[in-house]
Order: sequence, then C-alpha cells, then structure tokens
Amino acid sequence: MAESPLEVWHVFSRADGTTSMKQIDVGLDSSQARGGISKLFSGSGFQFRYMPADLNADWHPAPRRQMVVTIAGEGEIETGDGQILIVKPGVMTYLEDTTGQGHKTRARGGSGRLSLFLPLDDSTVMP
Repeated sequence: MAESPLEVWHVFSRADGTTSMKQIDVGLDSSQARGGISKLFSGSGFQFRYMPADLNADWHPAPRRQMVVTIAGEGEIETGDGQILIVKPGVMTYLEDTTGQGHKTRARGGSGRLSLFLPLDDSTVMP
C-alpha cells in the first residue's frame, strides 16, 4: 500500500448547484524508512458518529469541508448526478459540497455505521 496513493472519493458542488463525485488520489511519500506517509492536513479536531440502521437522510449539504472514514458498518452516499457510492470500512470520502443541493446518505446492510469525521481547515488543500 505504501507505494500506491490512497483512494479518496471527493463529493463536491457543481456550478449549477447539483453535486457529483470523483475519485482522487492522496499521495504517500515512500522515502520514509518505515513505509509511506501523506502530507499533514490541518483541521480543528475530529468526531465519531454513529448512524442507525434505518438512516435515510434526504438531500443535505455537508456542514463543513471534512474527511469521513467509515470504521464499521455500511452506507451509501448519493450525489445529484445519480452516482451512488457504497461506503464500508476503509472507504474515505472528502465532503466539499457545502453549498447547493448536497447529497443523500443512507444506511445499508441492516446495521448501523460508525464513522470518523475530520473537519478540515479552510487553508487545507486537497489534491
């Protein structure tokens, strides 16, 4: 894994106010003697969030720019262009759809989902 970039799904607002998503790569510096490491991203803290098995959240924008990493359980994120991403442990999303339509979030698999939410500072630049 250290030789390859990390795959992150970027959810963003388009000029017309709808949302889309695309995969971006976060590079790892493999010159370290103990594997690979990304650049340091700055933020204000982190939150754990549990989403119940019956979650079905209609269109909503992200409250801030943030990374979300699913730790346990499964869910779905739907964007305005009809894409649906299945999120399960290890799937990382970069939510930047803070204006416009936003995205839908649903539970999947009959159990709740535990995620780690990492707010990003305005000065943090993602690939």
